[in-house]
Amino acid sequence: MARQKKTPRPKAQTPKGFRDYFGVEVVERAAMLDAIARVYHHYGFDALDSSAVETVEALGKFLPDVDRPNVGVFAWQEDEGGKPGDWLALRYDLTAPLARVYAQHKDDLPTPYRRYAMGPVWRNEKPGPGRFRQFFQCDADTVGAASVAADAEICAMLADCLETVGIARGDYQVRVNNRKVLNGVLEIMGLDDAGHRDAVLRTIDKFDKVGSDGVRALLGKGRLDASGAYIDGVGLSDAQSGPVIAFLTSKGANVAETLANLRNAVAGSAIGAEGVDELEEIAALVAAQGYGADRIEIDPSVVRGLGYYTGPVFEAELTFDILDEHGVKRQFGSVAGGGRYDDLVKRFTGQAVPATGVSIGVDRLLAALRARGQGAQTAPGPVVVTVMDRARMADYMSMVGELRQAGIRAEVYLGNPKNFGNQLKYADRRGSPVAIIEGADEQAQGVVQIKDLVLGAKIAASATLEEWKERPSQFEVPRAQMVAKVREIMGLAPGRAN
Repeated sequence: MARQKKTPRPKAQTPKGFRDYFGVEVVERAAMLDAIARVYHHYGFDALDSSAVETVEALGKFLPDVDRPNVGVFAWQEDEGGKPGDWLALRYDLTAPLARVYAQHKDDLPTPYRRYAMGPVWRNEKPGPGRFRQFFQCDADTVGAASVAADAEICAMLADCLETVGIARGDYQVRVNNRKVLNGVLEIMGLDDAGHRDAVLRTIDKFDKVGSDGVRALLGKGRLDASGAYIDGVGLSDAQSGPVIAFLTSKGANVAETLANLRNAVAGSAIGAEGVDELEEIAALVAAQGYGADRIEIDPSVVRGLGYYTGPVFEAELTFDILDEHGVKRQFGSVAGGGRYDDLVKRFTGQAVPATGVSIGVDRLLAALRARGQGAQTAPGPVVVTVMDRARMADYMSMVGELRQAGIRAEVYLGNPKNFGNQLKYADRRGSPVAIIEGADEQAQGVVQIKDLVLGAKIAASATLEEWKERPSQFEVPRAQMVAKVREIMGLAPGRAN
């Protein structure tokens, strides 16, 4: 009789493009989300926690083919009584679900509807360094307000969020542009063919990488890239590409000069002039709230996302230098972006609904703070109550209960208590500030031993024997004074939790 093959053990590894987060990383992110949520709430936005799963039809950007939806989302076909049902997918952002929620519940929601949402999103894309298939987004949107005052408010709120989480003024810039100005440029270029317009938009999107000369070449015959490969151009003449270059390079020494340059770039286009007017109004509105050009500026070089948005578009960029993996200085770059998208809800309602919003990349913001040495300090671990006698577990649980009721993070050692040294090693590994010891002798005398693990580690690393004697790291106190002594060692004021 053939021997049955053993079922192979599964590999203990994180799926490609995903990662696990531990301890301080989770606490760090939660603290940042809480700080940003406070700013959003302060501005009058309400929280929304929508479903992580949407129908592919509702997501809209990705549609099913013969076998499965297009690459880009994690999707599956629902099984309804054994028959193929709707295609479902994990959300790839927080904006598409908002459009569905607003269309579904608009009769029960105020207009404008101001909401913020935070949570993970999933994208079925090729992962790379710093690029994961699951990541956190932190969004705020206003739906139902056509006024650019809503866009100006988003910009001001974004600046406040950055400063609240620890990005100093002068280390960031919220930059604002407008898709309508670009539409004006395309109009005066006379590009009626959709293919040509899309090619121009894709080329403009490369401006921050190749500069104005690179864009001019790509709009024309083409250019050699860094690898030496030749990239075919769009095939426009210099006269046709001129308005694009004028648009991209129109930033002046101040707001008035930038706006004047933009008006020249779109002269003769009504939609272009409307876009410049909107930028002028945004500049005036943020200035009225006390936000100068050092924090929020009009910048026509902001081009990412112009193909998606319908009006103002904004991007938050960190301006300080960091060292990359090769030790080369570079600016950290963008950590948030957004803009006006007046056509998204229309997919559901058939009627245009104005909307504007912003999305903050929480993981990138955390990485930026770490790069500046501003990451969260490792929080102390719990006080560990050691176990000297398993039969007295109720006594140890009583101790830990008192500590917790006093607001002190604490735990009883739940491993094998036979080796006391292993208990202290466990406390060290947990980053515990204090260990509490009560053997039979201590119980008989009504005292406990309290070991200051932080001070003990410092003394062991640097102190002489005389200093050790002068600065004891272990104290014997009456059992009734246990909580007070722990508070003293940890530097906690009476009534304050850790």
